[in-house]
Amino acid sequence: MNINDKREREKRLVCRMIALYCRKNHGGKTLCADCRELSEYACSRSEKCPFMENKTFCSNCRVHCYKSEMREKIRLVMRFSGPRMIFRHPITAIRHVIEVKCEKNRQEKELYNEA
Repeated sequence: MNINDKREREKRLVCRMIALYCRKNHGGKTLCADCRELSEYACSRSEKCPFMENKTFCSNCRVHCYKSEMREKIRLVMRFSGPRMIFRHPITAIRHVIEVKCEKNRQEKELYNEA
């Protein structure tokens, strides 16, 4: 998979999670102003990410580039939407879990090999 496809997939995933969160917590059919701002911010961070080639998702990255306020907002969204994604977007959710596990295993191996 090339880096542009990876960026687009990450942006789609985070936008879906924010949309699910907003719909269930803010009750609208479209994103509220705060959620739209978070979505745009998350997409801009993905677009500028210099580590995209080597990482799977932001949660696995060693460098956290989100401002602390936005980081807390995205955490709330992920905690809420993550478990619910299996019902809304099952293939995306399963792929995400597998990729996160594989990346964590890869990082643990790297740490073990460095020691």
